[in-house]
Amino acid sequence: MQNGYYSTTGAMVTQFNRLDVITNNLANLNTTAFKRDDVVVGDFKRIFQEAKDEMPIKDNTKEASKFINAAISRTPQVVEQYVNYDQGSLKNTGNALDFALKRDDAFFMVETPNGIRLTQNGSFSLNDTGTLVTKEGYPVLPANYFQNQQYITVPEDATLSVDKSGNLYTGADPVGQLFIAQSDDIKSLTKEGNNLYKFNSLDETTQLENGDLVAQGFLEVSNINPVTEMVGLIDASRLVEMYQKVMNSHMNDLNSDAISKLASIKA
Repeated sequence: MQNGYYSTTGAMVTQFNRLDVITNNLANLNTTAFKRDDVVVGDFKRIFQEAKDEMPIKDNTKEASKFINAAISRTPQVVEQYVNYDQGSLKNTGNALDFALKRDDAFFMVETPNGIRLTQNGSFSLNDTGTLVTKEGYPVLPANYFQNQQYITVPEDATLSVDKSGNLYTGADPVGQLFIAQSDDIKSLTKEGNNLYKFNSLDETTQLENGDLVAQGFLEVSNINPVTEMVGLIDASRLVEMYQKVMNSHMNDLNSDAISKLASIKA
């Protein structure tokens, strides 16, 4: 068995996965409040060692051999994919219905057909009934939504303003307060759809009601650095090319050499 060939194949697959993440980041360079994804690459032997004590079977058994193969013990693997929540810069739009959050761990709460979700994209609008909604039409939830199940409604032709804590006004009249949530375990959030985040339970979120939280007339841009992503793209592409050459050497040069030597051996 050509151990090097299989190790190289595994390493190439890892770089393909990395390329998928990088190209998705670049595709969302201009997506409002998009947060960068990244991967952690480790080797199989270290991952196995960390989980070894948790395995329900003994070493050196036929069953254990299904979990580890010494031939691929150093093959790079994607250990973890994570989201970088560092805040992007704020862009002045002058639109009264654009809101930017000033904390990287703060989220607006919206209601979607799949349930309540979090988002950091504050590009809102008003629908036909005057309800404050996202660009996809999802209602933006007020701070007291779980008490009265009512949405934020703005009177027709009224001018909407917001203070730094998320309180909404039309003139001097209050019309509600934005539900601004902080995730108690931000690593547990899962990306879903267009700039939405799924959380496990409301118990894992904390409502932020006071503080310097919101900027009206601004939007947060993505935290993607195109130079960093392009460097990663070039690096991953070169690694794939290098692994391809190694695979060709194993399948063509080494096999051809082995066959020639075997053919020259006399019985």
